[in-house]
Amino acid sequence: MNSSTEAPTTHPTDCAEVQVPSQVFMAIAVASLSENLLVIIAVIKNRNLHSPMYCFICNLAVFNTISSLCKALENILLLFKEAGHLKSLGLFELNIDDIMDSLLCMCFLGSIFSILSIAVDRYISIFHALRYHTLMTMRRVVVTLSTIWVLCGTSGVLMIGFFEAVTVKIFFIVLFFTALLLILLLYVHMFLLARHHANRIASMPGLHARQRQSCLRGALTLTILIGVFVACWAPFSLHLLIMMICPENPYCECYRSLFQLHVVLLVSHAVIDPAIYAFRSTELRNTYKKMFLCSASRIFKECV
Repeated sequence: MNSSTEAPTTHPTDCAEVQVPSQVFMAIAVASLSENLLVIIAVIKNRNLHSPMYCFICNLAVFNTISSLCKALENILLLFKEAGHLKSLGLFELNIDDIMDSLLCMCFLGSIFSILSIAVDRYISIFHALRYHTLMTMRRVVVTLSTIWVLCGTSGVLMIGFFEAVTVKIFFIVLFFTALLLILLLYVHMFLLARHHANRIASMPGLHARQRQSCLRGALTLTILIGVFVACWAPFSLHLLIMMICPENPYCECYRSLFQLHVVLLVSHAVIDPAIYAFRSTELRNTYKKMFLCSASRIFKECV
């Protein structure tokens, strides 16, 4: 997959391909792995976080963790390749590369559908608050998560297995932009209705107003997540689009020469998400504090 997205070097006006050191990818992968594991552990340990929204957030963190592990493993294998212990076109190496690419595609799709699921959950919690617990049961959450994993896992394998087919590339890009459009439309509708009911919210009794304010805060958090998601994934998607539309145009080749920077943005998405959760969620911040305090207390007792 990487070789198929490298910019051609035969055209006289080619731009030099930008190279990012493998250490940068390794550092991002380690940071992402650490942060997302914290999210997963926090959600598992704190019963107050056993709600549909945090189940979807935890699911997103799992996808981010898998993608971070794949990227870290890929960089380790590259080091073995540079040392001469692995072949570039060996059967084992090609199979491993296909598996990692399939997992990365799965995680890409999983991120999209996890964010979409969180958006739907926030929408229901804001505008169907009285029916929320009836509509968002844990059984439906489990069914939704299972569907996401089956769909994304199958799609990831098919995308890598038939990546050279134009139809697959078109499907990959159309799926991204369709899901993104659905998410953006959902949030536009959400905030238009929220503004329409602003006066009513202000006149509501204290308890209900606090509940509605909490939901709106969650919607704002997810709006930030959407913005980060677009910023991190749009350059890579545009790269795929350019591959099909103008594969030999010199201007397009200059954009394609930035491929590794696009990948840096892509993998950075898994680092930024947990930081947003920690900054926006009071419950999650408190859980982190308790976890760190307990760890520090145990270390102190062992030292004493």
